[in-house]
Amino acid sequence: MNLKMPKSLKLPYWLLCSLLLLPTLARAADPLERAREAVRVLNEIMQAPDRSIPQDLLREAKAIAVIPNVVKAGFVLGGRYGQGLVSVKGADGTWSNPSFISLTGGSFGFQAGVSSTDVILVFRTQRGVDGIVNGKFTLGGDASVAAGPVGRTAAAATDGQLKAEIYSYSRSRGLFAGVALDGSVLNIDDDANAAVYGAGITPRRIFEGGVRNVPAAVVDFRDRLEEYTAR
Repeated sequence: MNLKMPKSLKLPYWLLCSLLLLPTLARAADPLERAREAVRVLNEIMQAPDRSIPQDLLREAKAIAVIPNVVKAGFVLGGRYGQGLVSVKGADGTWSNPSFISLTGGSFGFQAGVSSTDVILVFRTQRGVDGIVNGKFTLGGDASVAAGPVGRTAAAATDGQLKAEIYSYSRSRGLFAGVALDGSVLNIDDDANAAVYGAGITPRRIFEGGVRNVPAAVVDFRDRLEEYTAR
């Protein structure tokens, strides 16, 4: 039986191609280039203190993910895809080497076109960290997520009592603000981890310091987190 899409939901050819090619459009040249892009995003956002992530949220974060150049395409129906890195704060307060991750999601509503944004996720609870270690989880499902506050402090937080487990941010065309990412899925990028750290390396081993000969671009990401959360 042939199922035909209602005329009201038919997608333009260019957009259908964009949705199908989201992983290709968003893919960095290689994992090390992705790490360098993540460092760029951190540097540019944190150099604007009046419109950056509040310092008290950064200092208390259990993990931070940076996903540069998340591609979003849509026309009523939409999707997003991006690749980035996530580091976890250890018991001693230092940041781990990062694991490589991907972000995927869909949406429904008024939207049209293709755009690229930088996304940052600030994890505030251990449950969110456990989700990362297990390899895959859904924002808003396995851990509550809310658009994060911006500025010097978290006093103007969007959920009042700071109850969200994860705060999400995006930057597009120079504008930086909290963003709703409910339903998006984070996955560990095993291929990128294998390319950088070696075959068979698990996220837990990465986070617990069980890797050697870490490339400078990846170390730089960890060092920038140390710098920006120590202020």
